[in-house]
Amino acid sequence: MEMSPQQPFITTKLDEFTKWAQTSAIWPMTMGLACCAIEMMSIVSPRYDTSRFGAEVFRSSPRQSDLMIVSGRVANKMAPILRQLYDQMPDPKWVISMGACASSGGIFDNYAVLPGVDSILPVDVYVPGCPPSPDALIYALMQLRREIAAGGKANVLARG
Repeated sequence: MEMSPQQPFITTKLDEFTKWAQTSAIWPMTMGLACCAIEMMSIVSPRYDTSRFGAEVFRSSPRQSDLMIVSGRVANKMAPILRQLYDQMPDPKWVISMGACASSGGIFDNYAVLPGVDSILPVDVYVPGCPPSPDALIYALMQLRREIAAGGKANVLARG
């Protein structure tokens, strides 16, 4: 099919198109580690419907996802596995730390639990709570979308 000069066409900058595509199709990886995972799983239900944001499909492979939602406490034995999965994700990639345990160790102040996932991974958005509500996680997802659209990669505290 040939394009004639009379047919309309769209022009845009490549970086603007890339940012739009990245904000419109964020694919999270299933990374539920503890009780916050129940709240994380509910965001794909019809009640919360994250498909309207392009984030409804949880991927089980790190090579097919660009968002890791770390929900729950991170045991020291799980830390190297988490890092390996993060390293296998293609760039650009983002991390949401969901809940008090993932963000700071929560009530688990002992030798077996990391004092926060940010000691092994660069966290983009922190979601406080024990456990945070699905609404708070969706708000964090919206904050992440704003950061991607702005071209920044700063740490954000989502207070949904």
